[in-house]
Amino acid sequence: MAVTISGTTALVTGANRGIGRALVQALLERGATRVYAGARRPETLADLVETSGGRVVPLQLDVTNASDIAAAASVATDVSLVINNAGVVSRADAPFTDVQWLVAGREEYEVNALGPLAVTQAFAPVLARQGGGAVANVASVVSFVSFPLAATYSASKAATHSITQWTRQALRDQGTYVAGVYPGPIDTDMAADIPLEKTSARDAAHAILDGLSRGDEDILPDPTAKQMGALFFSGPKQLETPAPVAA
Repeated sequence: MAVTISGTTALVTGANRGIGRALVQALLERGATRVYAGARRPETLADLVETSGGRVVPLQLDVTNASDIAAAASVATDVSLVINNAGVVSRADAPFTDVQWLVAGREEYEVNALGPLAVTQAFAPVLARQGGGAVANVASVVSFVSFPLAATYSASKAATHSITQWTRQALRDQGTYVAGVYPGPIDTDMAADIPLEKTSARDAAHAILDGLSRGDEDILPDPTAKQMGALFFSGPKQLETPAPVAA
């Protein structure tokens, strides 16, 4: 079920910055024929479009907007790889009793969990016509264990993981390969305030494409992801135990 990147036609959501932009660039470097780059503000993709020699096609695509998704599926009828990357962190580092967690959680769930589901539902028939194709949902290592500083984001990414598992089962009969991607801290605007060592977006993007090229179902594209993934898949409770505090 591996993906051959060279010659493929891909859709990347949230393509205007961070991992999404890096994925568009990595796909081009590896010989993708066409990349549909989805963003709420497609004008932010102008530089990628200009330098791509016509291979990047910008799309107005808010993954919470049904009309945007339907329009994208009607235009990008040759897609064989869907990368659901769009994501949002709406709240961080607030007391447990702060009611704004509820507001943030609803937005994060709509974008991070239901967004990939809605896009994949729309593109499943497109992929079927391509012989099955592939879907990659960009979740996070916080899919495996809650990160208290961004608790509702963590919950939404846990939901992304669950929806990825469901999608894998639901689309198996049409021959669609479904991968979950679980990055750790990546050097993007979204992670700017996280006080941890970060992997570059370019390195993460190429590691994601490496995983797709191998046919991995669970892609861990950086050192933190590999460490946390190993603990999760060997015994999830290990991640809930706080690290010992030095005396």
